[in-house]
Amino acid sequence: MDFTYYVYIMASAKCGYLYIGITDNLPRRVHEHKTKTNPACHTAKHNITQLVFFESFNNVMVAIKREKQLKKWRRNWKFNLVETSNPTWQDLSLRFKAA
Repeated sequence: MDFTYYVYIMASAKCGYLYIGITDNLPRRVHEHKTKTNPACHTAKHNITQLVFFESFNNVMVAIKREKQLKKWRRNWKFNLVETSNPTWQDLSLRFKAA
């Protein structure tokens, strides 16, 4: 059975608070962030609700390695990564169909 895994970056605003995560269901996970399913978590506390970057992988170990790599990056490197594919920091989740 084939799975797709996503490493993603959420932001509160352009160059604002960031969150990097991994999931096998990106629309569902983004919805959880947007609706603040867990009000005590980092994304809810800092209103991190915009999906600004994601990459897809067919291998979970490669995806985990990439997530860990990105989490170690300097803040400005993360900003540059987002801006290479999303220069205006648009919320990419708006492309998803309603759940």
